[in-house]
Amino acid sequence: MTASSGRPLVLGLAASLPLLACLALTTVRAEVANAPAVLVLVVLVVAAASTGLRSAGLLAAASAAVWFDVLLTRPYGQLAIHDREDLEAMALLMLVGVAVTELSLWGRRQQARASRASGFLDGLVASADAAQGADRPVDVLVADVCERITAVLGLDRCRFQAVPAGPGVPRLSRTGALTGRGSSHDVDRDGLPVDTEVAVEVTAAGEVLGTFLLTAASRVIRPTRDQRRTAVLLADQVATALVTRPRPDLRRSSAAQ
Repeated sequence: MTASSGRPLVLGLAASLPLLACLALTTVRAEVANAPAVLVLVVLVVAAASTGLRSAGLLAAASAAVWFDVLLTRPYGQLAIHDREDLEAMALLMLVGVAVTELSLWGRRQQARASRASGFLDGLVASADAAQGADRPVDVLVADVCERITAVLGLDRCRFQAVPAGPGVPRLSRTGALTGRGSSHDVDRDGLPVDTEVAVEVTAAGEVLGTFLLTAASRVIRPTRDQRRTAVLLADQVATALVTRPRPDLRRSSAAQ
C-alpha cells in the first residue's frame, strides 16, 4: 500500500476510533469518572499523530473532543458542557492532540535529517576509499562520483570534463553557495538553475583539473546547503587521482544520469 493510497484509511481511522471508544465508554460512564476516559482518548490521539500525518493527529483530537462532549458529559447527546472540569478535559484533549502531532512531525523531520546526513557521510567515505585505491581507473572513479553527486542533489544529469567551465557558468563553492554572472543565487528559495549547467570545479594547488557539470532541467530542485557542500566534497575526492594516476583522455565527458 502506497502512502497516498493509505492516507484515506488513516484519516478514516483517526476520525472513527475516538467515536467507537466513546461509544464503548458510555456503557460504564455512570461508574467511571471522565479522567480515565480522557486518557483512553489521548492514547488514540497519540496513535494518530504518530502516523506522521498532521491532518490525522488534528482530526483525531477534534473527533475525541467532540464525542467526549456528546457521549460522556452531561447533558448527554448534546454538544454542550455544563461542568467546568469536563470543559477543561475537552480543552486538554485538543491541546494534547495539537502538541503531540507537532512533536511527532518534528521528530520525523529530525530522523529524516539524520538519515540523510548518514547517507552523505557513507557516500563520502566510499568515495574516499575508492579514490585511495590505486588499482581503480580514473574514469571509473569519475563516473562513480558523478553518480553519487546526482543522487545527493537529485539531479537529472552530472558529467565531467577535464577542462575548466566557461566564464558564464554558475559555480558551486565549498560553502554551498552558488555564484555566477556577477551575483549569488538563493538556492534555498529559487532552486538550482534550470536553464544552465552548474559547475563544481576540481582543483589542486590552485590549478583547475576538471569540472563536474550538473544539470537540473526537468524540475526545480532545492538541495540544502549540507547537500551542496557534500557534492563539492565528493568532487574533491577526484583531485588526488587526477594528479597522481595515469589517466585516459577525459576531455570526452564522463556522465551519469
